[in-house]
Amino acid sequence: MSARTGSAKRQIRSEKLDLRLTPKAKRRIQAAAKVQNKSVSEFVLESALTTADVLLADQSGVRLSAEQWKAFLSALDSPPQYHERLERLLAEPSRFD
Repeated sequence: MSARTGSAKRQIRSEKLDLRLTPKAKRRIQAAAKVQNKSVSEFVLESALTTADVLLADQSGVRLSAEQWKAFLSALDSPPQYHERLERLLAEPSRFD
């Protein structure tokens, strides 16, 4: 079992994904799966999930240039600004008090 499917209980695969491809592409995928001693389904699923994880991880972070990073750190290090309305709001009793 790979790290991705290595849970104690094997999940039931109930969804299906159909794929159209050329005979050449199919042979290439079959050859790659054979090299890794996997079924074509296992190979394609693991490859697709790995790529999906990389792409989604890329989207979940914030990228800043060196200049933007310095400005961000400076903003974090600077003292908070006074906001009268916020102070009034926080002074009011809450529903949970």
